[in-house]
Amino acid sequence: MRTIFIGLVAVSKIAIGAVIGIDDAPSGIGLDGPTIYDQEGVKVHASFASDAEGSFRVPLFLKDGLDPESKRRERMERSRRMKSFAEKPPSSEGSSATLTNVRDYYYYGYIDIGNPPQKFSVVFDTGSSNIWVPGDACKSSACVEHRRFKTSQSGSFMNTGKKIQIQYGTGFIAGDVGQDTVKVSSSVMLRNQSFAVTNLEDRTFELPRSQFDGLFGLGFTGGSEGGVKAPVDTMVDENILREPLFGVKLFRGSEKSNGEITFGSYDKSYKDKLQWIDVYGNYFWATTMEGIYYGDEPTNYLYGADKVNSLSGSLTPQEKARASRKALLDTGSSLLYGDAFTLAAMSTRIGADVLSGEIPCSAVPNLKPFRFVLGGKNFSMSPSEYIYHDESSGVCEVQWMPVSEYLWVLGIPFLQSHYTVYNIKEHKIGLAKMSH
Repeated sequence: MRTIFIGLVAVSKIAIGAVIGIDDAPSGIGLDGPTIYDQEGVKVHASFASDAEGSFRVPLFLKDGLDPESKRRERMERSRRMKSFAEKPPSSEGSSATLTNVRDYYYYGYIDIGNPPQKFSVVFDTGSSNIWVPGDACKSSACVEHRRFKTSQSGSFMNTGKKIQIQYGTGFIAGDVGQDTVKVSSSVMLRNQSFAVTNLEDRTFELPRSQFDGLFGLGFTGGSEGGVKAPVDTMVDENILREPLFGVKLFRGSEKSNGEITFGSYDKSYKDKLQWIDVYGNYFWATTMEGIYYGDEPTNYLYGADKVNSLSGSLTPQEKARASRKALLDTGSSLLYGDAFTLAAMSTRIGADVLSGEIPCSAVPNLKPFRFVLGGKNFSMSPSEYIYHDESSGVCEVQWMPVSEYLWVLGIPFLQSHYTVYNIKEHKIGLAKMSH
């Protein structure tokens, strides 16, 4: 359910506070932080911007690896999956599935760990709950090619003696659980925060595919491996945040910053536009999903949803929530992932090839939005948001991929379409259509 997709770095201009410019990309193989210029044109190194006490922003940098080879592999993988799932229904809730790395598309930011601080680039991931970075004792190629945390150089590091293993949708790491100061902004620090120092990473995290060093999970403690406390729960319990929430903006185009996470507050221009839905469970940012509709048509394309809805009159709200399909809002996943039956019906409705996902680009202007019903509320994606146009090859294709998984994953294409606010204390998610 947690997916990381990896490839070549492409960093665009970003503006945060008084900062007005940034070099196009970390140099070399991604070991340097971004170079930022102040208003006087003087180079400064700054990864964070503080809005007010208890509220701070972390800029996110877009790694877009939509090269022709990545797209070719994506089409092959989509076709393979559609064929393999054609004769078997989606599995029941609680089963697992492996998501394959085919997209190469993610956002990353920067944190500091230790005293004196050591800088790391990390994917801020709402689909997991642990922090991990490569350890200096790790000899895996994925570790050697990235920044490694030097435990002996931090005066505040403590090895807890616990071991940890984490299996992601794509990728596996293992290592030791340590505690140290984790700095998420220049003024906000998580003291004695538990995190994993890896001694083994699989090839998923090797260069040139992976330009980030590690992961910063934004899920709840209930979803963490090794029984460690999730960083968002640390922020709330220690009253670090002005408000117990964070907001996420993910931009598409190169004309704007790649994105940002605001901890302790959110963009108040969206206040009256946000629709709040309940989080299901105590693990990650998942909610119920009741339907998928095309335009104003009455057909519900979500496989199995009609059966649940037909029983809604005899079910309590709790029973209906348990019976409903679930959807995870995941900043670490590159596409929309769902069952093959639903996605095949969606592709057929818009005239896309069920196997490859391709659709004539000339047909896109005449398509209608898809409407997703989450937590009983409606959220839409326009054709330009659920269809990707590869201008280099002239190919247009859908931004979804099948998995044999009861849980849907609404990844980056959906989150680029919606500003999202995550209330840690109340276990609610607010969504509003992004103002592009």
